[in-house]
Amino acid sequence: MKDLIPVVYAVLTAIFWGSYGPVLHESRAYLKSPFKPYLLIGIAYLVWGIGGGIIGMLYKKDDFSLTAFTGPGGRWGLAAGTLGAWGALTLTLAMFSGGKPYIVMPIVFGGAVTVSALVSVWKESEHTSVNPMLWVGVAGIVVCAAIVAYFTPTAPPPAKTNAATQATAGHQSPS
Repeated sequence: MKDLIPVVYAVLTAIFWGSYGPVLHESRAYLKSPFKPYLLIGIAYLVWGIGGGIIGMLYKKDDFSLTAFTGPGGRWGLAAGTLGAWGALTLTLAMFSGGKPYIVMPIVFGGAVTVSALVSVWKESEHTSVNPMLWVGVAGIVVCAAIVAYFTPTAPPPAKTNAATQATAGHQSPS
C-alpha cells in the first residue's frame, strides 16, 4: 500500500495541473485580462506554498532557523520556484497570445515530461546508458500530444452575421 502513495499524489497532481489551463482560461475571460489571473496565481502560490511548507515542516519537525535554508539546498529551492513561476508566466503568455487550453496544455505537459527525461539523461549520462526506448517514448509523447490537442472537443465559434442580414432582420415582409 505504501508504494501506491506516490502514485496517488502523482495522479492528484495530474488532475490539478490538467485542470489548471481550462480554469486559467475561465479566469482570463471573466477578468478580461491575462495578467490579473497571473497575479492571483502568485498569491495562491504564496498562500498555499508557504502554508503547505510550514505544515509539512511542522509535521516532520524540521529546523526553522534561517541557516536551515542557506547553501545549495536553498539555492536549488529558489531555482525550482523560479522555474515554476516562469512556467506560469509563459503559460499565461501562451494563452494571452491566442492559445486555447486544448492546444496549449498537451504541449505543456507532453513537453514537461520530455524535458524532465532529457534533464535526467544529461544529469545521469556519466553513470548510466540511455535505453533507446526512451527516444521511442519521447516520439510517442509528441504524437499523443498532437492527437489529444487535435481531437479535444471544443464549442463551435459563434455564427457570424453580416450587416445585410442584421439590417433586414427587423423588417419582415408580410406573408
